[in-house]
Amino acid sequence: MHDIRAIRDNPQAFDAALARRGLAPQAGDLLALDESRRARITGAETAQAEQNRASKEVGAAKARGDEAEFERLRALVAEKKADIARLRAEADEADGQLQAMLAEIPNLPLDEVPDGADENDNVEIRSWGSKREFAFAPREHFDIPAVQPGLDLKLAAKLSGSRFMVLRGAVARLQRALAQFMLDLHTGEHDLAEIWAPVLVRDEAMFGTAQLPKFGEDSYQTTNGWWLIPTSEVPLTNLAAGEIIDAAALPIRMTAHSQCFRSEAGSAGKDTTGILRQHQFEKVEMVTLCTPGAALAEHERMTGCAEAVLQRLGLPYRVVVLCTGDMGFAAQKTHDIEVWLPGQGKYREISSVSTCGSFQARRMNARFRPEGGGKPEFLATLNGSGLAVGRTLIAVLENGQEEDGSVTLPEVLAPWLNGARRITPQGRLA
Repeated sequence: MHDIRAIRDNPQAFDAALARRGLAPQAGDLLALDESRRARITGAETAQAEQNRASKEVGAAKARGDEAEFERLRALVAEKKADIARLRAEADEADGQLQAMLAEIPNLPLDEVPDGADENDNVEIRSWGSKREFAFAPREHFDIPAVQPGLDLKLAAKLSGSRFMVLRGAVARLQRALAQFMLDLHTGEHDLAEIWAPVLVRDEAMFGTAQLPKFGEDSYQTTNGWWLIPTSEVPLTNLAAGEIIDAAALPIRMTAHSQCFRSEAGSAGKDTTGILRQHQFEKVEMVTLCTPGAALAEHERMTGCAEAVLQRLGLPYRVVVLCTGDMGFAAQKTHDIEVWLPGQGKYREISSVSTCGSFQARRMNARFRPEGGGKPEFLATLNGSGLAVGRTLIAVLENGQEEDGSVTLPEVLAPWLNGARRITPQGRLA
């Protein structure tokens, strides 16, 4: 959510930042509503003062027997009372319209974010690892013999429809091992606190992280009003909603492993084979709450935490900074980490790490008290995948596949697999 006072102070800069996102100017409409709201608030305050003054004079007129003045003043009090009620109602209506408009406007990109229209204008900032040279044509994950006994998309479709999966045996165990490995790395070495939180949340939580109102169709809602979370970003960030946190307690760094749910409303025809894009999936999410001044350093730190997972697994990847036209709604700046998938012969997103400044905190009224006291200020919030578990599963399977149909697994996972280091062509851990 944007601060209308900041828009008042520099409407040209606000519209210029929106233009970088490909959006039309909106400061004029916002300020017109704001002016209408403030004029009615001022009018109500003036009418209240006039009512108070007339109320004091009514008794005096009655005491001196001036019935005409008494009746005039009494009528004036009633008139001002009605004016106050009308003006306050009009101010509330204008404020509601203003808040609704502000809620639909995305965050403003930082100056350092590259301009661009879409993913083709994203900028690679670094890469890691070497792409494996295969002596055979690498398969996509669902065509690898070792994987096929453990991945059943037909049965999943029978149960739930498209974009769901049933995992068995070695593949199911590998997915669980990956999630546990990620959590243990983040909590043991990256100083993130593990959180277990609900996957069903209220409207307010979805609004706070900006999934609502604009992106309701991208999520699932139950018949009694709860929303299924699209990512643990929602409950983790909202732990600070309505709170005032002492600056000395910041930064607060958290991680959670959860089921996630997305309707993928805008992805018809995209990634329809395999398990790359699912309605139900798992992620290990990272969320940080900090002061605004620390946000950019935390952004780099969080990106490094996600990269460390891929480095331990030996998976080649690159990091790109998203251009203004490809950033998410709530982000000021985003790093996407894209892992190399030899079966597809391309890099695919496996983590998106964003700093949101105070955009989300303002929506959920999450604040901190500066050291030494002073007026509470809005927090900065950050979120990122550390990592998307299903996509990491794909990357491990495709990068580790062998010509005989087996899969060689990263050695780092052995402690979570009872020492197993491969999946045989028949689909068994060995």
